[in-house]
Amino acid sequence: MDMQIAPSILTADFTRLGEVLEESIDAGIDWIHLDVMDGNWVVNETITFGPAVVRSVRERVGPDIFVDCHLMITNAERTWKQYADAGVDLIIAHIEAINDPAALISEIRGSGTMVGLVLNPDTEPDAILPYLSELDLVLVMSVVPGKGGQSFMPEVEGKVRVFRAAIDEQISDGGRKTKLMIDGGIKAHNASMVASWGVDVAVIGSGLINDKASIAENISEIRSK
Repeated sequence: MDMQIAPSILTADFTRLGEVLEESIDAGIDWIHLDVMDGNWVVNETITFGPAVVRSVRERVGPDIFVDCHLMITNAERTWKQYADAGVDLIIAHIEAINDPAALISEIRGSGTMVGLVLNPDTEPDAILPYLSELDLVLVMSVVPGKGGQSFMPEVEGKVRVFRAAIDEQISDGGRKTKLMIDGGIKAHNASMVASWGVDVAVIGSGLINDKASIAENISEIRSK
């Protein structure tokens, strides 16, 4: 399985966050996914962390690890620069939560930071496809953002395949090599399935960071399926 795995640190014990990050890197992980929730936009009013923690993660993992920041917030258009300044490589904003996607994409890219857009399970691909040529990444949510304990939604397959086809056509025409990411309910039993859909990067939380096995053991199980 060639699909890249990016741990979501939300399931980590935050008092041991540095150790979890180092364990991930030692297990061969080279991409860290940071979920920022502001307590307003997400459905369960969860607050996670802000730029200070993001900066600490960047400093802990060093410059060779790719760090993205998934902004599940109401004011991404006003606050994205705080996350760029904290050292993330890629900022991902929700298409449902921003007013002017084209302007935001231009601003983020102008700062030297990579930019992506994400869409919820009930949002159609057409909301993002017009901006695809300017995006470094598209993230398809396979659960409703912020709502814990959800199961993976296999019905997003069609949406993933729409983006895969559009990205492949874009690349064949000499355009940007936009990456395709999926997030939500990915575990060992379904990781190979989403990889077969053409996903480049899978965000994995509890399926990777849990008390049942080490991160290295969980990665091995995921890749063996």
